[in-house]
Amino acid sequence: MKKKKITVFSAIQPSGHLTIGNYISVLKHWKVIQNQYKCIFCIADLHSLTSITKKNFLQKKSVLDTLALYLACGVDPNKSIIFIQSLVHEHAELNWILNCHTYYQELTRMTQFKSKTEQIKKKINAGLLNYPTLMAADILLYQTDKVHVGQDQKQHIELTRNLAIRFNSHYGNIFNLPELLIFELGSKIMSLLEPNKKMSKSDLNQKNIIYLLDNLNNISKKIRSSMTDSDNPPRIFYDTINKPGISNLLIILSTLSEKSIFELENYFLGKSYLELKKEVFDVINKHLIKIQKKFFIYRKNQSFLINIAYEGAKKASIIAKKTLHKVYKNLGFLEKINF
Repeated sequence: MKKKKITVFSAIQPSGHLTIGNYISVLKHWKVIQNQYKCIFCIADLHSLTSITKKNFLQKKSVLDTLALYLACGVDPNKSIIFIQSLVHEHAELNWILNCHTYYQELTRMTQFKSKTEQIKKKINAGLLNYPTLMAADILLYQTDKVHVGQDQKQHIELTRNLAIRFNSHYGNIFNLPELLIFELGSKIMSLLEPNKKMSKSDLNQKNIIYLLDNLNNISKKIRSSMTDSDNPPRIFYDTINKPGISNLLIILSTLSEKSIFELENYFLGKSYLELKKEVFDVINKHLIKIQKKFFIYRKNQSFLINIAYEGAKKASIIAKKTLHKVYKNLGFLEKINF
């Protein structure tokens, strides 16, 4: 009998431009793991609604920009399923069912919910609270074996597993129990000027972020102004507590150059922070020139991108429908028919 290929699910929101943090922690690995696993890569546009405003209204443009970046980073639609979340209605349906099996206290304990509500303080939409159940629906629909996420999503995966266990104990063995797939080094890239917080595309201070589509001159300026420390003479080594800025630059350099932190520490003995920043810019420059060139080629062909999105949605929907059918059947609902 042919062995079942392990299914990996991963998703990124299309709100705002994708960052070097998205690339290092997630996108960079997709090109590789699609050759090892059955990969399902989602553009999570429904999730983006939690932070939508009149200024950043979610448009087809941002979704297609994200899709073009997926392709530019090496994701192959002939090897992986690539789809847009809102095109597969089973996500929203399973989300409601899981919401009815999720405890309010579980959601209010989520670290991301607490940090975001502290920032917003008023007019907090219910989507921010229910975000983890939609994420659980995304994952469980595809009988996912491994979820590729960044470091900050661990708590959401724990909730997903708890919901699957709870649902299975009530209604039978319906959902797979997904496991984390995290590449530890680079799983959380920090802000350039505030290296004690994660680099985020929603950060109001643009100097904290390197976008994949940034002008290379802007990137050079951002890296030159990135935080180091006041040690004199300069000391370049990995220490996230005492040298968070230096450590962040070393992680970026290590993951993109594929040199170990130990190698880099030895290489930079006696060297200046300016030399470190130059090396970081050079390696980012090398990667982004290729990505940007491919991005603009793909982005010009909108019909090609839309075709990939629809074809991916068809493939995703076939799998999602099977899972949702089992869910409805075990809940005792009438079987769905095409009217």
